[in-house]
Amino acid sequence: MTARFDAIGLVVADMAASLTFYRRLGLDIPADADTQPHVEAALPGGTRLMWDTVATVRSFEPEWTPPSGSHQVGLAFTCDSPADVDKTYQDLVEAGVRGKLEPWDAPWGQRYATVLDPDGNGIDLFAPLPS
Repeated sequence: MTARFDAIGLVVADMAASLTFYRRLGLDIPADADTQPHVEAALPGGTRLMWDTVATVRSFEPEWTPPSGSHQVGLAFTCDSPADVDKTYQDLVEAGVRGKLEPWDAPWGQRYATVLDPDGNGIDLFAPLPS
């Protein structure tokens, strides 16, 4: 048997806040999921993004504590264009999301920006720069 990559899991302090954030990035998450202890959303290509509350994780790992220091995981969302990176970043910041790195032209040929989800995880926004 071969293991296959299937899902990315996030542990969240506030399920509703986290799901609201990811809905703003276009993920299809039912509104009634906000009060659930475990939520999953299908991503393009079949991988799943999963959220568990701290209480859920502690139900099977009582000694669990959140990592300290920098963000715990990094996720990246592609945008339609460099201008869309700027607009998406601005829309999120105006909605109260914490910005970490304002949009900039990265030396590897992408327009890039980073915001933080409600749990402090870095969420990168990017699009290829014109040649």
